[in-house]
Amino acid sequence: MTEGVDSQPVALGASRVELRVSCWSLLQRENGIKPDPCLILQVLSDGQLNEVGRSEVLSESQNPVFGHVFALDYFFEEMQNLRFEVYDANGESAENVGLEEDTLLGAVECTLGQIVSQTKVTKPLVLRNGEIVEESTITIEAEEVSRTNEFVQLQFHGEELDDKDFFSKSDPFMEIYKVSANETEHLVWRTEVVKNNLSPRWKPFRVSLQSLCSCDPDKTIRCVVYDHDSSGKHDYIGEFSTKFQQMLQASSGDEVKWECINHKYVEKKKHYKNSGYIVLTQCKIEKVHTFLDYIMGGLQISFTVAIDFTASNGDPRSEHSLHFISPKEPNEYLKTLSSVGEICQDYDSDKQFPAYGFGARIPPDFEVTHDFAINFDPEHPECERISGVIEAYKRCLPQIQLYGPTNVAPIINKVAAPAAEEEKTGMPTKYRVLLILTDGVVSDMPEACDAVVRASRLPLSIIIVGIGNADFSDMRELNGDRGMLESDEGRAVRDIVQFVPVREFKKAPPNALAKYVLAEVPKQVVEYYGSKGIGPGTQRSSSPQSQ
Repeated sequence: MTEGVDSQPVALGASRVELRVSCWSLLQRENGIKPDPCLILQVLSDGQLNEVGRSEVLSESQNPVFGHVFALDYFFEEMQNLRFEVYDANGESAENVGLEEDTLLGAVECTLGQIVSQTKVTKPLVLRNGEIVEESTITIEAEEVSRTNEFVQLQFHGEELDDKDFFSKSDPFMEIYKVSANETEHLVWRTEVVKNNLSPRWKPFRVSLQSLCSCDPDKTIRCVVYDHDSSGKHDYIGEFSTKFQQMLQASSGDEVKWECINHKYVEKKKHYKNSGYIVLTQCKIEKVHTFLDYIMGGLQISFTVAIDFTASNGDPRSEHSLHFISPKEPNEYLKTLSSVGEICQDYDSDKQFPAYGFGARIPPDFEVTHDFAINFDPEHPECERISGVIEAYKRCLPQIQLYGPTNVAPIINKVAAPAAEEEKTGMPTKYRVLLILTDGVVSDMPEACDAVVRASRLPLSIIIVGIGNADFSDMRELNGDRGMLESDEGRAVRDIVQFVPVREFKKAPPNALAKYVLAEVPKQVVEYYGSKGIGPGTQRSSSPQSQ
């Protein structure tokens, strides 16, 4: 019976971001006159640059601070490439800027992920011929637009409500409406029914401030109480109107009480006082943090790769092998590494990515190993950037013997170990994402389930990508498609595994796979820190603007 709008916080991958831009030491014209700068922002979509917007024109300024704010939807799972172009309007209006190629003062390309992960980025401008103008810089600052991430927990009870039933007491419930300026009403919440009780105590509930009052403490809120009838024809008990500003009195521990008024009785009954009382006993505002709150507060996304080197992949020297390195086209391992890794590396400041292999015999003893560093340096398994992971993968292949079985529990446990140390700090500093690329169903499923259940308590997400045409149906167990994963270790506290076969994206756009497998990560990050009661860190300070 309980209903609500925005009643539960939802951690969405998409957030609204505002970008503010300034420049320093822009080039003067040949005659020594300062430029009239104007900024154009473009986004690369489907291989084409599309204009997002353009700023106002500032007269004769080498150090402009543009007043125009650019608003963009931000998606963690997408590579959002931006291009900022600064032009000298030279007396023209903003609409005509960019028509003359020689008026370009410089441009910069970067991703939205790079900007939000640093909150403030300063880069030198680049001329059309590729020349870097060291003294001319552009600074871009990001700020998340506050949406409905504030919620309020409320609890009401009734006192001495009117009895509407002949043979028993009323079965009261209450509906809460937000009243718009034009008197339109929007249902915000309907409580549960409390049977046979004239002083019902309804369960506490949580709604967003946006839903309750449009974040306006003076907006009218109407509460209506009914006696429930199984026929659907509920008997009207009474109502009252209030404002959130008044409800806030209950946040300090005081109760707020309203008379429940039946307006029909006011007109008909001469000595009518009220139909009982409604009391608010709890009003607690809670901020539900977003993924961007954590990223802009300093959280790093640490990306780790694990690659399947079992014999079922086929001899890497054969063009039929899933590991075959073709000069014409990258194999599925390389495609997945590149598409997923390039997005994740924007959120890791040192760009050092541990990369492991499993299911192979490795030198010098050629014993089967399920968690070896593909750069063969177990003390330092990190590769620099995703390009370094790809190079290490290519160098590794000729030196190992593909074997088996497909055991993934060891690599999950290896990555979970530093995540467990991170958990002990109680700080949102590093969240790990493990990407496992495999060509077959895992051989150690019970052990893998145990490892995932343990890892569900840690700051860790696991992405498993199925390469090739094997039957991956059993992998759905790890994916949690049949409910929350259970094993001898107990029940997973949250869903941290995302599995997808590459073959399902054969005809999809190149970025579709990465977009799909990374889409759950923001939600998993927010769920983890929210369950621990850990808010974002202090927003990192930005370095001074380069001059």
